[in-house]
Amino acid sequence: MRIGFIGAGRVTQVMGRHLLNAGHTIAVCNSRGPETLAGLIKEFGPGATAETKDQVVESDVVIISVRWGQAEEALQGVDWTGRILVDAMNAHAELEGDISLAGVTKSRAVLAETRSTSSELVAQWAPGARLVKSISNVPMEWIEDFSADRPRTVLFASGDDAEAKDLVMGVLSRAGFAAVDLGSLAVGGAMHEVGAPLSGLELHLIKRMR
Repeated sequence: MRIGFIGAGRVTQVMGRHLLNAGHTIAVCNSRGPETLAGLIKEFGPGATAETKDQVVESDVVIISVRWGQAEEALQGVDWTGRILVDAMNAHAELEGDISLAGVTKSRAVLAETRSTSSELVAQWAPGARLVKSISNVPMEWIEDFSADRPRTVLFASGDDAEAKDLVMGVLSRAGFAAVDLGSLAVGGAMHEVGAPLSGLELHLIKRMR
């Protein structure tokens, strides 16, 4: 399967390696152009390519992991209808440093006013997308172990499209994680977005009970 990444930060660097190890190919884009990603692609090795956003969104699954204040702009210019999009972002100004704080403040105000989850706002920015929120419930340094016998860290998933969510959870499971379904974007997203009760918990699957 081909997995696309919008953004080339820590999520892409860590999850990209896990997905390559699981046998997928990955395509990465950023806001500065494919030529600026040569170092990252060389580090990834075979199976990784640097492409434009228009090319990346043709992937089987697209993961967006840009800074929250840049998310709306990063999603523009694409017909998202029918595309599987994974929101791996956190809507938290403290995580943004000094970059894009105006965008963060504006979008946080919208979230507060509408009482929406951050992924419900992403769904508005990417109309027609088969949106799944996942990956963002743990810091990337917790899952930088790429060995075959590492613990199966729990990654939550929420979304309104059951088929898309199942596909994403399958991808995560085959990459060595324990994917746990938390339901819809409104209900599940509220439980594992940043600051929620299930965010920032280092959980590992020991044994599945039948």
